Amino acid sequence: MSTVREGSAPNFCPPVEEGVTIQLEDERGDALTLEFLGLLLEGDRSYGFFFPVDEDTPALSSGEVVLLEVTELDEDGQPAAFELVEDEAIAADLYAAFQEATRGLYEFA
Repeated sequence: MSTVREGSAPNFCPPVEEGVTIQLEDERGDALTLEFLGLLLEGDRSYGFFFPVDEDTPALSSGEVVLLEVTELDEDGQPAAFELVEDEAIAADLYAAFQEATRGLYEFA
């Protein structure tokens, strides 16, 4: 079992353990498997950072990060629905904040 990792910023919620994946459905109804990398809290909004996984790129490997805004919470206050962040400037700022918050947890190229 993996140990719980801690982020280096108070606005970052890391996954409870490494390699946690979730299943989401895209706008076409196709299932996507994403490794959860953490949640960044910015003001009254929350953003999830994910890594798409499949047979060729399993969880705990590396590649492009997907940024999704939390648009709905479940009854326990956990993220239940997401939307792709399409504004490139906002995405770049959030990604920079994610890199800062996860310094020492992830390596970025």
